[in-house]
Amino acid sequence: MPARKTQAMRLLDAKRIPYTATVYDGAGDFHTAEEAADMLGVPLISMYKTLVVLRETTAKARPLIVMVPSDTELDLKLLASSLGEKKLRMATQKEAERLTGMQAGGISVLGLRGAAFEVLIDERARDLETIHISAGERGIEIALRTADLVTVSGARYVSATR
Repeated sequence: MPARKTQAMRLLDAKRIPYTATVYDGAGDFHTAEEAADMLGVPLISMYKTLVVLRETTAKARPLIVMVPSDTELDLKLLASSLGEKKLRMATQKEAERLTGMQAGGISVLGLRGAAFEVLIDERARDLETIHISAGERGIEIALRTADLVTVSGARYVSATR
């Protein structure tokens, strides 16, 4: 367990949701999903990354937080189709950091402030009992029940990867 708690951990504690936090060597350089899974000793299919996606059609629409398996690529066309949107784009690193208040590589759906985002999770997560996500800081990961993540984040399942 890390020496200090992240916002994500405080949220889970407040809601009495069990989780395990693990610190790994991720605070410096970015690592591949495979390296992170190896460092943590967890199956790669259970590691999820959190991406910020923007709608192109209207500036007033809420940005999207999309959680997808770390070993896959987000399919923007498939996601747009799933949401009935014409066009979506990935936020730049600068946009993602400004919108979330977190550093790229450490963005956590559980560390977001308020309801500024629509939260989505790739439907592959339905098959996972436990999911691993960022704790809101590079180098700290949280493992929790997938059902708990969906409940506490308000996420809805979508087709986001092929």
